[in-house]
Amino acid sequence: MTRIGIVLFDGAEELDYAGPWEVFAAAAYLRPELGLEVRTYSKDGQPIRSAKGLRVIPDASFADTPRLDVVLAPGGEGRKREMHDEVMLGWLRARGAEAKWVTSVCTGAFLLHAAGLCTGRRVTTHWSAIEELRARGDVTVLEDIRYVRDGNVVTAAGVSAGIDMSLWLVGQLWDPAFARKVQRYIQYEPSPPYAAEV
Repeated sequence: MTRIGIVLFDGAEELDYAGPWEVFAAAAYLRPELGLEVRTYSKDGQPIRSAKGLRVIPDASFADTPRLDVVLAPGGEGRKREMHDEVMLGWLRARGAEAKWVTSVCTGAFLLHAAGLCTGRRVTTHWSAIEELRARGDVTVLEDIRYVRDGNVVTAAGVSAGIDMSLWLVGQLWDPAFARKVQRYIQYEPSPPYAAEV
């Protein structure tokens, strides 16, 4: 069994967690024999209100988290509070120490940084937070890139980049051909409408 855990908190950016959740859940749907489990966790297991107002009920609390193979931290306005919360940081440290992959989307990189999970590594985050993360020190922050892998830490840039990162992870956990099958299933073929206009 492969267990993927996505941490949720008030103010988490919706697509930061919903995009990866869709990728991993689609993988589980397409190949049930993999025993892939995708679950969400919050401190107390109670509903959270996301950055744009979407309310979500996590699957379980921190206390009920099993050993995870992949840990994913989303970003959003709520990270400004959570990156100073020792309950959150302690959970990330404990789960991250056991996991094969430690990941973040957007400003979720600040949570990994505060938990000491990306010290000395190359990372990325949302374009608007690049300088803020650089100012924290102990990391090399790359920009103009969708996601960065350094060892077992993978950080994605803003919001939709989490989908790219998650598809790459599916390729690492299983194989690239399966990742392409998942990509086709969710019909993820980016063609931004304004990029084509001159």
